[in-house]
Amino acid sequence: MKSIRIDGAFGEGGGQIVRSALALAALTGRSLEIIKIRAGRKNPGLRPQHLTAVRAVAEICAAEVQGDELNSTRLVFRPSRSPVGGDYHFDVRDAARAGSAGATTLVAQAVLLPLAFADCASQVVLRGGTQVPWSPPFHYLRDVFLPAAAKSGLRAEAELNTWGWYPVGGGEFSLTVQPVRQLTGLEWVERGELPPAGVAGVAAVTNLPSHIAQRMADRARNVLHKAGIASHVQSLRERGPAAGAGIFLVAEYSNGAAGFSALGRRGRPAEMVAEEACSALLDHHAATGAVVDTYLTDQLILPLALAAGDSILATSRITQHTITNIHVVRQFLETDIRIESEDAGGGPTPASRLGGMIIIKGVGHHV
Repeated sequence: MKSIRIDGAFGEGGGQIVRSALALAALTGRSLEIIKIRAGRKNPGLRPQHLTAVRAVAEICAAEVQGDELNSTRLVFRPSRSPVGGDYHFDVRDAARAGSAGATTLVAQAVLLPLAFADCASQVVLRGGTQVPWSPPFHYLRDVFLPAAAKSGLRAEAELNTWGWYPVGGGEFSLTVQPVRQLTGLEWVERGELPPAGVAGVAAVTNLPSHIAQRMADRARNVLHKAGIASHVQSLRERGPAAGAGIFLVAEYSNGAAGFSALGRRGRPAEMVAEEACSALLDHHAATGAVVDTYLTDQLILPLALAAGDSILATSRITQHTITNIHVVRQFLETDIRIESEDAGGGPTPASRLGGMIIIKGVGHHV
């Protein structure tokens, strides 16, 4: 089969290109070359979480790899077998020159689908950052993405073992992936109602006073109550390798969930952290017809492109991340993916500005 060559600076130009391309290379058995990896970033090339993902997927499909080193802007990846399930341990620190809070959830994004189509069940332990800026926190993976992907037949569960905050990391979670023969398309155009106490959440700290978590929880409940939304936000004080604070909220609509989070940092009041997460939730809630939140849209493109049958997603916002991920998928799969976006007046509008519908014709990948 012809090798795939991808420009890592295309579109959004981030690490998502690497993760999606790795998963697709492992599933299709096609050789891959990525150039100009993260070329437009402040620190271009492979960072610890990207390098960990490269080595993790390579282990799963016994790939020959060139350019698997920190800061590399070119990667060659040649799978030698179909993905093999089993017990795996991946630690972001192994790819770093020092301790790292590289996001373990991003590594999980790279290995999840190859393991789902593997020959047997897998138990994966991932170590590094579990609550890291610019990446989905563990709770988003567990409470939003995995339940959404389960609608198409993906069978996986995640369990948090240790909280790992940016910048120290040191967290850990376990991922159990059951093999599937084929995924199915998903029509998700109505989110349903937000029932009483339809927002659940957790405000957590490690190695910090418990009142910080309580203040985040109290402020979130008050903001949402003022907006007419009841909620149950639990405050937790946990132990971990380093101090950290954050809040995660899930809007549990009758047809599916959307997730929103914010992380604390030194000098930032707990109340402001809570308000950030609440603001994102309320923006999504106010988006008429929005079913799938911004981040979930990006993450569902790949499994639904592999699924059998058509999928339709109504999303609150179509971003450059979404468009970029669609571009990567098209390099590997003969799938038809269309974006339909209109402004309030009925005319066309740039897809990066407003939400809309994504229609995906899946290729029916199976084992």
